[in-house]
Amino acid sequence: MKYVSWRASLLAAALLAFLPSTHANAQATRTWVSGVGDDVNPCSRTAPCKTFAGAISKTAAGGEINCIDAGAYGAVTITKAMTIDCADVKAGVLVSGSNGITVSAGASDVVTLRGLDIFGAPPPSASANNGIVFNTGAALHVEKTVIRQFFTQSPYPIGFGILFKPTGTSELYISDTYITNNGAGSAGGAVMVRPTGTGSAKGVISSSNFDNNVTGITLDGGSTTGSVTIDVRDTVSSGAPFTGISIVTPASGGGQTGLMLERSMVTNNVTGVSSFGPKSTVLLSGSTVVGNNTGLAPSSGGSILSYQNNNLTGNVVSDGAPTGTVNLK
Repeated sequence: MKYVSWRASLLAAALLAFLPSTHANAQATRTWVSGVGDDVNPCSRTAPCKTFAGAISKTAAGGEINCIDAGAYGAVTITKAMTIDCADVKAGVLVSGSNGITVSAGASDVVTLRGLDIFGAPPPSASANNGIVFNTGAALHVEKTVIRQFFTQSPYPIGFGILFKPTGTSELYISDTYITNNGAGSAGGAVMVRPTGTGSAKGVISSSNFDNNVTGITLDGGSTTGSVTIDVRDTVSSGAPFTGISIVTPASGGGQTGLMLERSMVTNNVTGVSSFGPKSTVLLSGSTVVGNNTGLAPSSGGSILSYQNNNLTGNVVSDGAPTGTVNLK
């Protein structure tokens, strides 16, 4: 009996020694970062991590990272369903020579980024690629976020605030977001939606401002056999030396590309709204296109259709004209 008791005690001790290690490696549904945290911590509320990259490995799929206080939380690559929510504090992502946040998640994964300040280190001392790059995943939500100063222009495509280039069928939602001073020369801009292969993109951009970027919102269907469909609502695109709103498909190949512009303003750009290629269609409803060099610029078979309730006036060289009208019902 003593021998059996001794063996049982030894086994129990071994199990107890093992359990803390198992618990330490477990992933939490909610983790925390702080400007005075440390990535060796478990990322709990009382022992937070210091960076998003440090916290993400300790956060379960579908979980959430929150910020305790203002801080510089660094670049991160997201490979699973995840929310980073720092809406109530100043959560900075300052990068040089790289992307700010990269999403390469699973086909059913939804990623939400809320309340971030994503900042590219300014030239000439440094430059940064893109603010947010989306490669794979079911959907990306960007909310209450500032993205600025991504200047790098070679090789294409970099220099964008948000570069959305899914290889599958994915959705993009941007709301209450300010994107400014992105792109250099003739490359880059605020938002580029450019699926590749058989990828398709759809989504909504709402209540946002895109100011002083090389281009504002660009939809490019030339690299996919899928489709691109984006609804832009209650949004301003201004101050671009090229186009405020642009959709592009090649004369042959490429996917159907469409943009609905509702209750929005396109102003002080060289070209306000551009539609290039026979598979490109812009619909205008309740929107203002004013103060650009050229207001509307359809070309190479591209369509710009008006619901006849828009303000198209005061463009410096030419207001341009829609290629057709749509009746309100």
